[in-house]
Amino acid sequence: MELGKRIKDLRSAHNWNQDELAEKMFVSRQTISNWENEKSYPDIQSILLLSNLFEISLDQLVKGDVEQMQEIINDQDVKQMKFYGKMMLACLAIMIVTFGPLYLVTGLWGLIPEGILAIAMFYFATKLNGIQKENDLITYKEIVTFMNGKNLDEISKQREIGKRNYQVVAVMILAGLISGVLSFTVVFIFKRVIGL
Repeated sequence: MELGKRIKDLRSAHNWNQDELAEKMFVSRQTISNWENEKSYPDIQSILLLSNLFEISLDQLVKGDVEQMQEIINDQDVKQMKFYGKMMLACLAIMIVTFGPLYLVTGLWGLIPEGILAIAMFYFATKLNGIQKENDLITYKEIVTFMNGKNLDEISKQREIGKRNYQVVAVMILAGLISGVLSFTVVFIFKRVIGL
C-alpha cells in the first residue's frame, strides 16, 4: 500500500510532526506512526479527514491503493474463505442427515459425532472470521465501497455488521437448533412410519 508513504510526505509538506497531525486527526501519535509504517490502515472516516486536512481529493490520497485493495478483496484468501464456508455447510448438512439414523442406531451416543461436527463448524467459522480480521477486509471493503460511490451510511452499516463477533456464535447455535429440530422430526416420522 502507498498510503503510508503518502501520509508521511503530505505531513512533511505541511511541516507537521506526527504529534501535530495526531492532534488534528483526534488520534494518538502511535496511530499516525502505524499508518505511515503500514502497520495499520486508516478507516474511511480517517481517510476523509486526512483528505480535508491535506486539501487533496480522495483519489489523490489513495491512488493506487484502491486497485490493490480490490485485488486483496478478490484474490487474497478468497479461496480459503470459500473453503471454510463450504466446510461449514458440509458439516451442517452431515449433522442434519446423520442425526436421525445415529439416534435410532446408537441412542444418545449419537450425540457424540454430532457434537464433533458442531465443534468442526465452530472451528471453520472461527477460521473464516480470522481471515477477515487478519487481512482487514472489512476496512478495505469500506474504502472500495466508498470509492465506488456508495454513501457512508451503507458503509457504517457494513462495519457494524462486521464488528459483531457474537453473530458467528449465534448463527452456529441457530444452525444447531435447526438441525436438531429437523433431525428429531425425521426420527419421529421414521418411527411412526416403521412402527418402532
